[in-house]
Amino acid sequence: MKHVRRFTPSLFLSLVHICLVQANYAPYFFDNGARSTNGNMALFSLSEDTPVGTHVYTLNGTDPEGDPVTYGLAYEAGSRRYFSVDKNLGNVTLIEELDREKEDEIEVIVSISDGLSTVSEKVRILVMDANDESPEFINTPYIVQVPENTPSGSSIFKIEAVDKDTGSGGSITYFLQNIHANKFTIDRHSGVLRIKTGVTLDYEKSRTHFVVVVAKDGGGKLRGDNKVFSATTTVTVNVEDVQDTPPMFIGTPYYGYVYEDTLAGSEVLTVVALDGDRGKPNSIHYCIVNGDEGSFEIGNTTGAISVIKSPNQLKKEVYELKVQASEVSQEGDVSVYAFAVVTIRVVDLNNHPPTFYGENGPQNRFELTMYEHPPEGEILRGLKITVNDSDQGANAKFNLRLVGPGGIFRVVPQTVLNEAQVTIIVENSAAIDYEKFKVLTFKLLAIEVNTPEKFSSTADVVIRLLDTNDNVPKFSSDYYIARIPENSPGGSNVVAVTATDPDSGLWGEVKYSVYGTGADLFLIHPSTGIIYTQPWAVLDAEVNSKYNFYVKAEDTDGKYSLAEVFITVLDVNDHSPEFNENIQEKTMIIGSPVKIEAIDQDAEEPNNIVDYSIMQADPANVFDIDQSTGEIKLKSYIRSLDIIHNITKNKDCIWSLVVQAKDRGSPSFSTTAVLKIDITEETLHKGPMAAFLMQTKDNPMKALGVLAGVMGIMVLITIMISTAMFWRNKRSNKITPVRRIIKKRQTPQPRAVRMEWLKFKRPSNAAEKFVVEDDSKSLHNENSNNNIHVAPVPPTAPVPPPPPALAPRGDAPGWRVPTVSGSLTPKFINKQLKKRGHGSAHNALVSELKLKFEKRNAAIGEPHI
Repeated sequence: MKHVRRFTPSLFLSLVHICLVQANYAPYFFDNGARSTNGNMALFSLSEDTPVGTHVYTLNGTDPEGDPVTYGLAYEAGSRRYFSVDKNLGNVTLIEELDREKEDEIEVIVSISDGLSTVSEKVRILVMDANDESPEFINTPYIVQVPENTPSGSSIFKIEAVDKDTGSGGSITYFLQNIHANKFTIDRHSGVLRIKTGVTLDYEKSRTHFVVVVAKDGGGKLRGDNKVFSATTTVTVNVEDVQDTPPMFIGTPYYGYVYEDTLAGSEVLTVVALDGDRGKPNSIHYCIVNGDEGSFEIGNTTGAISVIKSPNQLKKEVYELKVQASEVSQEGDVSVYAFAVVTIRVVDLNNHPPTFYGENGPQNRFELTMYEHPPEGEILRGLKITVNDSDQGANAKFNLRLVGPGGIFRVVPQTVLNEAQVTIIVENSAAIDYEKFKVLTFKLLAIEVNTPEKFSSTADVVIRLLDTNDNVPKFSSDYYIARIPENSPGGSNVVAVTATDPDSGLWGEVKYSVYGTGADLFLIHPSTGIIYTQPWAVLDAEVNSKYNFYVKAEDTDGKYSLAEVFITVLDVNDHSPEFNENIQEKTMIIGSPVKIEAIDQDAEEPNNIVDYSIMQADPANVFDIDQSTGEIKLKSYIRSLDIIHNITKNKDCIWSLVVQAKDRGSPSFSTTAVLKIDITEETLHKGPMAAFLMQTKDNPMKALGVLAGVMGIMVLITIMISTAMFWRNKRSNKITPVRRIIKKRQTPQPRAVRMEWLKFKRPSNAAEKFVVEDDSKSLHNENSNNNIHVAPVPPTAPVPPPPPALAPRGDAPGWRVPTVSGSLTPKFINKQLKKRGHGSAHNALVSELKLKFEKRNAAIGEPHI
């Protein structure tokens, strides 16, 4: 029972499977008609110009059970595969280029499958034509032989071209290029080539014609555009010669001469005639028609004319023979002929050429010696030449010519009959130049004029020239430019001038000399022309860098010429830059630069261009220097004295720098100097007094002198005021109130006088930026030491004037001292003012000046590093 249970389910499944197989239906394609692009590809057509890769069709079908279907394409063995298909979608794609001219039908087996059943169909795909072929000429090349007498309008050839396309793309029409220049026409449909109506061919004018024929199709679609294709070929038309041209004589007109010594039977001349038809020429037969009078004969085939009588039997001087040339065909028939006239002249024998004679008989060389540049029109009397021709009449007439350098001489006479004395006349005196030609050679030519022989003879004429001093020495240049370094020693060569005199002998020797204001330092060798410096000469480009003078070239007769000499002294770097002082002192206000300057005495750049640099400074990060201008500035981050105090413990703010000035010459020179810089801040108000103090801050003696002068004026004014008050009080016996005296002592008149004087004297420079304001507020000292206050109030009763030395010391120094000290070393003075407090004005001034000079002496003796 267990075995039966296991077998029964298996048998059941097999029966079910058999039933299902028997119930399966095959898939099938849809048939959508001839123009459809969807279905089974039946009656499908495709243009041959369809691009490869184009989706051209979609296979479409179904399965009755609704199962998914797949599609396939197959080809017969040996066939080219043109299409591929997407088996799931049925999209058919063109994979090979179509060509209707090679294959106009494609057989394809299409299939559809549902996985169990496959249905296949063979379909034919028609390849439709596109206009992708050009016309092609057949049976080329085209060469046509046409007789030249072919009538116009005759058909001479048929051109044929084929086009593999169908329809309008395969239809062909013909036409010719350059139709107006052609002698031919073509039938546009049949391709028959004809000679144009009214046109004839001529072998003698043109033996070959090249006709370009164009074949064009009717056009058609190609890849969506209308295309027209054409082809060209050349038809070679060879024209055949036909006997239609008479013979032609060559070398006309014909002239012949019979001389008195000519023998009977001698040939006089030969005439030549050729058949005008060069392609197939006939033979030529010659004969004399008339004019010979029995004295001449002609060779029938050669054309040679001979005299058959002796010259003394000829009765006429000129015979004109009419000669006929006839064409004889191969059959012996005379077809065409031509005529020519032959002129034969009977002349006496011309057997004597012209002959030249000298004093001793015939001579063919004549010589003469003369000085150059003779006057124009002068006759060369040393030449005694005679010319003679022994013939008679026209045979004795001849011309005379001089053959040689033209335009120098002329011969007289130019035409001679029988005999004449030959005269040679000077025509161009300038050309008769010994420096150009030592010897002039000519050919004296005598040639007959009217004779056919043109007998001639020549004689050599040799003229030897003697020199004269006719030339001036000439320099090779109108000016000479030379350069010489300034460190050249005395006697150095500068430049060599050259002058030549083409005259010979002593006349050609040249002597040189120099003159002019610029020539003092130079000499010239009289024979070589070498210019050199005086032995004692010292050149200095810084003193004078340009010299200009003249050089003279003179021959022995005093003829001379001049040239100008320009000499440039080249600067040599022989000076070092120089500072005004080896140790300089500058006061720098923070925010403003100070400037150093060194002068290089060299004359030219780059020797005199100076570059500045700081060689040594401690610390090294405080100052910057402008390489070109020499301006020294504080580093951009230093904007106050407090920053400087943080950098160094040197509280007096006096710095020593080693600065270098270096030129740009080669080799380069440099100079160093010590620069002391006193750094301060701008504390004074602007005014003329500050400008003056800034000008004198580096010169304390000048400031002290001005101060002493001001103090003296104040003392004098005080004495005058005191004296006037004393005499006034004495006369009035009154006591002046204290308040009036105080007001007079506080009056600013002396200061106003001094201010106006300072304003009048101040120079216009950078110190004007620091001027003192004329205000009572300016009397307040920045350090609050009150040294500038006026003296204590005087007693109520007037007293005699004080001694002159003591009177001004109570007032003037009180406001004057800070100004002087501030212009020299402001920080140093400020420190001293803080220490001394409200002391005497006189003591303050003495103490301050003493400390100032000690400080300066110490700075000079031991520069700060």
